[in-house]
Amino acid sequence: MTATTTTVEQNKSIVAEFLEVFSTGDVPGILERLHDDATWWVSGKLEGFAGTKSKQEMGKLLEGVVTVYKEGALRLTPLEMIAEDDRVVVEAEGYAELNNGRVYNPQSAFVFRIADGKIKSIKEYLDTQHAHDIFFAQ
Repeated sequence: MTATTTTVEQNKSIVAEFLEVFSTGDVPGILERLHDDATWWVSGKLEGFAGTKSKQEMGKLLEGVVTVYKEGALRLTPLEMIAEDDRVVVEAEGYAELNNGRVYNPQSAFVFRIADGKIKSIKEYLDTQHAHDIFFAQ
């Protein structure tokens, strides 16, 4: 496959569409927007949550996690978006009510890298204490 170069505005559009689809819980649609060898890294040391995952590993994780959300998805609302070259940085607020009554409301920053019109990598920085309290605490 020949590498294609996208403009900064195209990259922002690719990321905005990804966040829109992510917010619906459509796992096949999410994965379709990721490069074949995409990676997703999450900050922290929270076992089962943090670290680097491949596209396939993310698919399995997302298929499991969407079942815990009352509406089937974590809604991500971009607050700020800055782009340069192949990178798009997004500050976002998430919101989801869980089936157990808890509310997951993360404040996150994402660094997306784009290649061939798809998302090649995602780095996600979030409040891991909040994630622990919502998903793992008894």
